[in-house]
Amino acid sequence: MADADQRPTASLVVIVEGQRQRLSKLTFEFAPAPPHHLLAIKVDDADADDLAGPPRPMTESEALTAIEEAASEAAAADTLSGVVLVARDGRPLLHKAWGLASRELSVANRPDTKFNLGSINKLFTQVALGQLLEQGRISLDDPVGKHLPDYPNREAASRVTIRHLVEMRSGIGNIFGPGFEATPKDRLRRNADFLPLFAAEPLLFQPGKESRYSNGGYVVLGEVIARVSGEDYHDYVRKHIFQPAGMADTDSYEADAVVPNLAEGYTRDAEGERASNAPRRRNLYSRPARGSAAGGGYSTAEDLLRFASALLGDRLLMPAWTDWIVARVEPAPGKPPADRTRGGIAYTGGAPGINAALEVDRDPAWTVIVLANDDPPTANRMARKVRRLIDAIQN
Repeated sequence: MADADQRPTASLVVIVEGQRQRLSKLTFEFAPAPPHHLLAIKVDDADADDLAGPPRPMTESEALTAIEEAASEAAAADTLSGVVLVARDGRPLLHKAWGLASRELSVANRPDTKFNLGSINKLFTQVALGQLLEQGRISLDDPVGKHLPDYPNREAASRVTIRHLVEMRSGIGNIFGPGFEATPKDRLRRNADFLPLFAAEPLLFQPGKESRYSNGGYVVLGEVIARVSGEDYHDYVRKHIFQPAGMADTDSYEADAVVPNLAEGYTRDAEGERASNAPRRRNLYSRPARGSAAGGGYSTAEDLLRFASALLGDRLLMPAWTDWIVARVEPAPGKPPADRTRGGIAYTGGAPGINAALEVDRDPAWTVIVLANDDPPTANRMARKVRRLIDAIQN
């Protein structure tokens, strides 16, 4: 990031170790001029590379070469199967594929192979909601029951707001659990099919009082979008997001549909425990027949780049609502516009046999996309390596 006088911010990076020896990286960014106000705190996962310190300063060409070498080494070690795309100002500088889309048929991944995105689909749901918000058809402070009067949990219907759902402060539980395990996956084909897995359960906490990751909350958002728009959720995002952005290879494909150039997911999970030496199996029985508003759709690296360009170019939302997503600034009458050099997107998705990472910065305008058809943290780990090397570029 750069401030108004174009001098770089000063930063302090701290690596901390948490439970189960998990490493986290905290980056504190300060204004370059006195009194050096704290501008931002970024929290990310870390690994052994971060403990070794930052890489040496390098040119853009050197960094791209190092990224490709790191991906090739990971593929050779069987720790990467997927696609890496690195772009600057919307222009791809590196876009390559490694590994196999089908291990049983020995079909290689291609740069344009479709991968399961996991929870990155939540970003599409948020953009869809933003479109309805800017049209005045819904408000962040509306209770769920205003738009879903038949919602089975009456407390949630009256007390949980759209804002709570977006911010994951609703108290609504998760999709995954005994109900999901007991449900034949071929019965989960519409967004509404996921509601019986959690909607009647008691709230986990008082809305707005805590924050807890909730796939269920985004399923509810998907149903609100469908009810307000009068369109099926999947139809809505296809018509109002994918098509305007030129994302011809993005959709929530059904698991038993014949879809060309789609990567199968492979997992080492065995009853919830991952073992590095366990044989890989297809993730047929751990994923629903079709994704939901909370995740599970498919896309390509190029389509995600098109989406990022359309979003940052205000082609999907008006500028104020783009900033709601990119800079976390909520529009309000008389409120000055956000600093459009700041903010970005950082979304990941992961499940057995599924891992994806999307990072987009406004300034400098780097985009990092890693898609993998393997267990987490395959894509997350590679995205961190890519980011470290990009940060080492000296212009």
